[in-house]
Amino acid sequence: MTTKIMPLAEAIGRFVKDGQALALEGFTHLVPFAAGHEVIRQGRRGLKLARMTPDILYDQMIGMGCATGLVFSWGGNPGVGSIHRFRDAIENGWPHPLAIEEHSHADMAGRYQAGASGLPFSVLRGYVGSDLPKHNTNIRTIACPFTGEKLAATPALNPDVTVIHAQRADRRGNVLITGIVGVQKEAALAARATIVTVEEIVDDLHAPMNACFLPHWALSAVCEVPFGAHPSYAHGCYTRDNAFCKAWDPISRERETFLAWMKKHVLGTKDHAEFMKSANVVVPARTGARMDSRPSGNGESHRAPHA
Repeated sequence: MTTKIMPLAEAIGRFVKDGQALALEGFTHLVPFAAGHEVIRQGRRGLKLARMTPDILYDQMIGMGCATGLVFSWGGNPGVGSIHRFRDAIENGWPHPLAIEEHSHADMAGRYQAGASGLPFSVLRGYVGSDLPKHNTNIRTIACPFTGEKLAATPALNPDVTVIHAQRADRRGNVLITGIVGVQKEAALAARATIVTVEEIVDDLHAPMNACFLPHWALSAVCEVPFGAHPSYAHGCYTRDNAFCKAWDPISRERETFLAWMKKHVLGTKDHAEFMKSANVVVPARTGARMDSRPSGNGESHRAPHA
């Protein structure tokens, strides 16, 4: 069997191309920051990004000129405030205009589910009293063929490539996700190609019954990237780096400070391990029993990133 396990740079180079529809999903944890940074390093352009909750990662990708469009249902720096590069793109067209398509959380989840199921559209009771249908032509109304009830319908979401992060994979490329799953499974199965970064590759996943398990044959690439979700957290592995998220706000407010930071710490590093050192990030403390062989730090007491 040809292995699906490969370096992250090879996976991004092989599967992510200019102009594609790209989803980097993660809900509160397991946000694939390392993969997003590699997309930036490789200079991808014209991407139509999709994400239920675009946060710092998409702020960085938008500010570095990777995206021309965004399909989403909420955007911000969780617990801190706005994502300023995202706002600058919408309000001022910098670094270039960003076309946005806004949906509700439930609708985005339904669209991924429809895509994963091979269905043409998603149906939900939603948008009652909302102005979003006036601004988004992809939100339409249909009548139930059985009851006549008016329902909202939106097209299935099938990214060209989905990227997610997970705790571990085995040596065949099977992936185990624990904790909050969000729409990672649906987004992965809806895509034409799926890249998964993982904290570690092990001999046996020891997957419990009813676990979220993605088989190797449904994936395109699996890449071992320790701390690949930082500054978000990875359930059972390490905590959220709140100091980093707070420090990002002043870094990203002005174009000059943002560009200087990204050029030094992302473009100026070859991979995620170098990025962590360059940005002065203390390696998060491992919280999972199976993860205690990795380097550890002080958990919540992470240093703020270098300017």
